[in-house]
Amino acid sequence: MTIQKTIQNQTLTVMPEGRLDTITAPQLESELRSSLGGITELIFDLDKLVYISSAGLRVLLSAQKTMNKQGSMVLLNVRPEIMEILEITGFADILTIR
Repeated sequence: MTIQKTIQNQTLTVMPEGRLDTITAPQLESELRSSLGGITELIFDLDKLVYISSAGLRVLLSAQKTMNKQGSMVLLNVRPEIMEILEITGFADILTIR
């Protein structure tokens, strides 16, 4: 998995590409941990994310909990196969998806 990040003002946009699973979730978690200070809006652009496992869902949930305290979080460009996983697990009801 590769992760692109852009920061503009207090908005962090994260664009993971590939698979977010048990092997790659710690990488994303580490990137977020080092980048969320002072961020009031977190955007995940999931256009190039092709798979997400329970480990990846845990990272999204953790990021949502952090952003609930300091701002907002949104998922953009969610592919149908990722949306299906979010709906089945109930995450579609917890996370803001546009």
